[in-house]
Parts: sequence; C-alpha cells; structure tokens
Amino acid sequence: MVFLSLAPQNTVSKQHGKAVEAWVFPEFEQNWKLFAPNPLQQNIAVQVRADVRMKDGSVRTTGWTDLSAQDGAAIKGNPAPSHTQQNELRRAWDFVTATHTADNRPVGMRGALAEEYLRRIAVMRLYRTDPTSRIGVIQRVQVRSCTLNVQPPSWSGEQVPDKPVYRMLPWWTVSAVEAAGGVR
Repeated sequence: MVFLSLAPQNTVSKQHGKAVEAWVFPEFEQNWKLFAPNPLQQNIAVQVRADVRMKDGSVRTTGWTDLSAQDGAAIKGNPAPSHTQQNELRRAWDFVTATHTADNRPVGMRGALAEEYLRRIAVMRLYRTDPTSRIGVIQRVQVRSCTLNVQPPSWSGEQVPDKPVYRMLPWWTVSAVEAAGGVR
C-alpha cells in the first residue's frame, strides 16, 4: 500500500486511490522535509490538557502535559529509540496543521481524520501518565503548540524572530469508546 501511495499514478492507483490513502494515512505517510532546500528550523512543543469526570461526578481540568518533552525524555540516551517515540506525535501535529485552516477548522475528511489521530494519541498518553486522568474518565481534550525558531549562527547574518508562537486548538470531545479505554 505504501508503494502504491508513492508510485507514479497508474491504473491501480486511479481505480483504488481512496482505499490506498485510507490505509496509508496518517500512520505511514512519507515526509521529505529533511531533504528540502531549507529543512525545518523550529522546535515545536505539543501539549495537552483534559477535562476529566471524577467518580463523584465532578469535572477537573488537568494542567498542561508536554507530550513533546515526554518524547524527548524517552529518546535521550537511548541508542535505538523507537520510530514511534521519534515521529508519532510530530507527524500527528504536522497532519493537523496541514489539514486545518489558520483558525483551526478542519478541511474535509482528512482534517477530521487528523483530529481523531492526534486526539487518540493525546488521550492514550494522558491515561498512561496523568494522575487525574488515571482515576477519572477523560471527557474532552485541548491541544496547543509552542513553536520557537532555532536561531541561526551569528556569522550567517540571518535574522529570525526569537519570540515563541502559540497555537491553541479548540476543545475536542472524547468519544465514549476512547473514554472507556479504547485507546489505552
């Protein structure tokens, strides 16, 4: 399927392109930004918080959990980190930003798929690491990012902003299947 998604358009991809895309995206999508004339020069931190229904019926909002920092900690000092630790969250965030308008509205079916993918990653990780989430049921999540440019060397003469840029997505309702642990 990955081959069919990357191969030049042919008879099979013309007839079955939607099925191929449904299987490939988002987990197996290819990204060539590493080889671009100007590779990415930003640090992007993705964070999540949740509204959690507690056993007594009250709802608590968790603090922000830095998912990118968790990935960084899992990779640091690991001579052979997993592909998931290195790329899952980053690719999910790229998928959301590529399929949403500047005011965070999804564009088409891929936009909805991108939201679902990132939401499931966030819920799964909160259930694993957040103490409040582990004793309650996550009702909804909100994701934000903080993007900071990597400053060029002083000899380059290049000027880039040094102020962080924040992007806050709207609250997403967690489905009953996800809330019941369908993504743990």
